[in-house]
Parts: sequence; C-alpha cells; structure tokens
Amino acid sequence: MPDSIDVTGFIALFLGVGLLIFTFYNAYIFLKEEFTIVGSPDLIKVFGEVLAPLVKACIQVIYLGVMGWIGSIVTMRGVQILTRPREAKVKEAKPKEAAVAPEAPKPQPATQPS
Repeated sequence: MPDSIDVTGFIALFLGVGLLIFTFYNAYIFLKEEFTIVGSPDLIKVFGEVLAPLVKACIQVIYLGVMGWIGSIVTMRGVQILTRPREAKVKEAKPKEAAVAPEAPKPQPATQPS
C-alpha cells in the first residue's frame, strides 16, 4: 500500500501532466485561428488596425508560456517525490563513526635554572 507521500507525488505528477496537456491543447486552438494580413497605403491606419490583434497574441503567448512553465515545475516535483530515497533505506544505513585524529603532544613548559 502506498504511503501518503507517494499519493502526494502521484497527485502532483498527474496534475502537472494534465496542466501541460491543457496548455498544449490551448496552443493548438490558438494556432488554428485564421490569421489575416492587413494592407493599406496609410501606415498609421494599418498600425491602428493591427495593434489590437498583436496585443492579444502577445497576451496569449505569455499565458501559454506561464502555463507550460508551471505545469513542468509541478510535474518535475511529482517525479522528485516519487523517486526520493525511501526512509527504510535511510534507517538501515548505519552512521559512520567520525575518525578521531590523535592529539598532538602539548609542549612542556621550560624550566628556568636557578
């Protein structure tokens, strides 16, 4: 039976993968939209007509980038939780004894001849 840490790892893994799938699906829908190229001899008019779709596209790209970044981080954490060393292995390992260096002899105080 998996322990609660394993369950948390699986939840994080599936949540991250689900978020990545959702992000790629949104990117696919975004790329299926029809793009039109506006042309006119008046440059100011063209710039005004193109600015709104350009801002919309930039916002969507930033949205997809952040969603993909968060999805990959959550997936990575889920994998790290699932592949962590088990507590049983840690308990079985005996701590190594620290090597004790021999003490250097202390210098003897010099005696004064009287």
